Amino acid sequence: MPENRLFTIRPMRFEDLDQALGLSRAEGWNQTEKDWKLLLEKRDNVCIVAEKDGRIAGTATALNHENKIAWIGMVLVDKSLRGMGAGKMLLQQIIDKLKHIKSVKLDATPAGEPLYSKLGFRPEYKIFRMRREAGIFDSEIAACKDICSINREVFNDIAVTDKVIFGADRSYLLNNLLNDFPGRALCIKDGNSISGYLFGRDGSRFGHIGPAISHSQDIAKCLITRALESIASQPAGVDVPEYKEEFIKWLASVGFVTQRYFVRMYLDANPFPGKPESQFLIAGPEYG
Repeated sequence: MPENRLFTIRPMRFEDLDQALGLSRAEGWNQTEKDWKLLLEKRDNVCIVAEKDGRIAGTATALNHENKIAWIGMVLVDKSLRGMGAGKMLLQQIIDKLKHIKSVKLDATPAGEPLYSKLGFRPEYKIFRMRREAGIFDSEIAACKDICSINREVFNDIAVTDKVIFGADRSYLLNNLLNDFPGRALCIKDGNSISGYLFGRDGSRFGHIGPAISHSQDIAKCLITRALESIASQPAGVDVPEYKEEFIKWLASVGFVTQRYFVRMYLDANPFPGKPESQFLIAGPEYG
């Protein structure tokens, strides 16, 4: 049977969420229903599914950051239906729907990287998924001053700063993280300026910490120390770029263990790289 007869590609609907969540859980991924809803609720995002015999066979999403950067994620295919072309069909269609976006990026698993390479994606750098088991966090870091919760006034300043560091306006994502998990949103101020900030969220398997943005490693450590103290009763996970070598050593020294890695990739060109030197933790492979 020809490949295009096996699956129907269509927009994702809210009634698909249970099946989509089932696919991510079957892979042992950390997403929750809130993560899927965040992607589906933004009108200029692209969320599609591959359907076979009335069943969701696969998914793919793209979070639209200001029509400048589109972040592809949640590329999943049911294990029993792999090797039949669903993944390739989903990616080809979602790329086609993103032609108006100048920068298309993703964080690939090692299994997915060969397919992305064939479609024109180029590697940028690796990102390590590190995890720490639940437990009281005993840090030797000197007391950090001026750590505060992010309120609305501070958030507006953060959104301006983050646009430069990330490379595009992702205030939709950060605003959702603030609304859903206000206790995880922290910043450090130096007078009237913001030296660093961090967001977090619950996951199905561990509490995710990130993104974490900072002008210095010490400030990033302070923010993560405070975040870990607040979620000591559950495992914690972070996604850290490979170029933060000293920071990775520090994470290992406080109990984080590398679980896996992703390869950050871009399609054809990377016109909005932002300022990677200030990015200590990413928001997650589904968000960028």
